[in-house]
Amino acid sequence: MNFEPFILSFKLASLTTFILFLIALPLAWYLSQTRSKSKPFIEALTALPIVLPPSVLGFYILWALSYNSPIGAFLENNFDIKLVFSFSGLVVASCFYSLPFMVQPLQNGFESLNKNMLEASYIAGKGKIETIFKVALPNMKPALATALIITFAHTVGEFGVVLMVGGSIPGETKVASVAIYEMVEIMDYKAAHIYSAIMLGISFVVLLSVYLFNAKQTRRFGL
Repeated sequence: MNFEPFILSFKLASLTTFILFLIALPLAWYLSQTRSKSKPFIEALTALPIVLPPSVLGFYILWALSYNSPIGAFLENNFDIKLVFSFSGLVVASCFYSLPFMVQPLQNGFESLNKNMLEASYIAGKGKIETIFKVALPNMKPALATALIITFAHTVGEFGVVLMVGGSIPGETKVASVAIYEMVEIMDYKAAHIYSAIMLGISFVVLLSVYLFNAKQTRRFGL
């Protein structure tokens, strides 16, 4: 039993979740507070990975990171960074693929907050950053937990995007979902069953954790 693909999947999911939290927090806050006419456009752009086939998204990310694109050529020529078929490339691709799973729960959480509470924070002299971290986030723990856990779980289960961008390099880009696909290809169904069962168990535990946490918060605050 080789656990390396699982370790790589968890490493990828952890880094992706951390990076996306830093990116999605200000974006979700802006979307929850703005009345700009551009809001629907930004929301649609953010949610695009949900409806796009992973192969389509993976192809465009692969092209954008390759040497044939201006971005890929710039990174390779100036910083000697090659993102295609590397773990770093997987992190970049995963951030695009899992972005809506971080942004949408946070945005919903911000929008559900009592506006008077936020205004009271501003009146008390707190800035936006202090209001977000000391007032908003502590009062939207279910949304925060949902965003973090679902993003992590979604990244662990990625297949199409990571296969196109990273391929299947053992110890570098061969995550658990890719390993299962290869086992099925060579008809090693016993190993595929074991790996799939582990992934199934992880997914169930993650979702159960979200629902239990949210139910506990609901009982606690009597909502």
